[in-house]
Amino acid sequence: LLIHAEVSAYPMGTNTTSSSFYIAKGIEAIQNLEGVRYEVTAMGTLLESENVDKIFEASKRIMEAIHNLGVQRVEIVLKIDSRKDKDLKLEEKLESLKKHLKSK
Repeated sequence: LLIHAEVSAYPMGTNTTSSSFYIAKGIEAIQNLEGVRYEVTAMGTLLESENVDKIFEASKRIMEAIHNLGVQRVEIVLKIDSRKDKDLKLEEKLESLKKHLKSK
């Protein structure tokens, strides 16, 4: 059973409209988290694990890393896809989608 998730972090109350520095520090906090694969995208970070607790742990680490930078408020949006009938990796989900797309 592979669990997929998308986590997005929103530091609030900073002096800048840019969040890339804060997000980078959040990602650094999960780089060595065993049992979780991740892929950073422009709109969030995809997570993959066999254990939902690891997904929660990754989200918590991202949040705490941003708080540790002095940010008083961090909003975390977490979306989880738990599927028991198939054991697909993130890349396989994309391939399945691409099969249905019409080429231009």
